[in-house]
Amino acid sequence: MQSKKRFNSMFLFPSFNFYSTPLLILVIQGLILAGLLLKRYLEKRNASDAILAILLLITSYQQTCYTVGFMGWYDTFRNTKINYFLIPAATAIAPLIYLYVKSITKSNFRFLRKHWCHFAIAISLVVYRLTIYTYDYLQPGFHETQNGVLKIELDEAIVLPILNVIDFSVKLLYLAFTIQLYVNYKQKIKQYFSNVFKLELNWIRNFLIVFTFLFLYSSIQSVVGSFITDLGYNERWWLNLSMAICSLYIGLKGYFTDTTKLNKLDFSFSPKQISIPEHTKETKKEVSETQIELVASLMQNEKPYLNPDLNLSELAKQANLTRAQLSEIINSGFHMNFNDFVNSYRVNAFKSMLKQGKHEQLSLLGIAYECGFNSKATFNRVFKKLTSFSPTQYLQSQSS
Repeated sequence: MQSKKRFNSMFLFPSFNFYSTPLLILVIQGLILAGLLLKRYLEKRNASDAILAILLLITSYQQTCYTVGFMGWYDTFRNTKINYFLIPAATAIAPLIYLYVKSITKSNFRFLRKHWCHFAIAISLVVYRLTIYTYDYLQPGFHETQNGVLKIELDEAIVLPILNVIDFSVKLLYLAFTIQLYVNYKQKIKQYFSNVFKLELNWIRNFLIVFTFLFLYSSIQSVVGSFITDLGYNERWWLNLSMAICSLYIGLKGYFTDTTKLNKLDFSFSPKQISIPEHTKETKKEVSETQIELVASLMQNEKPYLNPDLNLSELAKQANLTRAQLSEIINSGFHMNFNDFVNSYRVNAFKSMLKQGKHEQLSLLGIAYECGFNSKATFNRVFKKLTSFSPTQYLQSQSS
């Protein structure tokens, strides 16, 4: 009789239903992408691939625990010990988000021993859970129950409420640090490069938007579940579905977006480190005016802005200046960052070509490419910023 009951209960798992099936499909795809990223890391040794793969593995593990729950695992095997190993993932995910963005934006990034300090809380939680599991395992009757004495009286009663606060604090802190890292990097690129790697920077932006959305969603759900109304397993399914979809998006975009060019950019000096000799105020002004004329003459005569990959180092070599000197001349003399400075010449070249009737032979985008722009989106954004017109509106205004 007992064996028959056990036989019948086995058919409760797996249950492929409205809740479990989408999660199962998404989790499998997330694990596949993590495997592909790890394979590429072993081949090319890009730290960002390894970090993103670990990030996907942790989120996939978290989703797997919920997926098997919706498939009937916990109803079929009521003495399962999974609760001991459901560790708040944010204590590891939040630092991984920060390190992933840092690995993309820092030249020759390597994971160092000091980076382990970011995971001190997560490692402590793993050790703590293993400790209480070991203690409960040694108690009589543990194999016939789901949770032992320490899990119920210590972990769930005291530690978990504290962990919820720590979890929220860690996510908020690391998201703030990561967003600041992205904003600073984006501003720095404009000081060095004439085209700002829009595709790659948009990926970092979207990556942060996704995790900010999940942070807000999970925080709202925690507040509602703790202070307003009790949320059951089915009500919490939507957050898990959102996390699984976001993980799939992150994995796909992270795998197919080439971010290696960003961490190979050379930012070896600060624009504030200027090597202009200290003379009298009048002499310094005279030297500055001479250098401004030199740079303006170079841009007008040599037209280096026609090179879509022009950067601060290359232009400094052509002007026979240091990068620090050129940066100061552009910032103080022309009152622009390097990106706007070069693009202003490209926009003027585009206007000149329209006056010459080039639009009768080429499309507006074709003319933009000839003037040094490297993408339609960048061209439209820059042109609108510097003229307050779209390219088409500008052409119409000149024709009327």
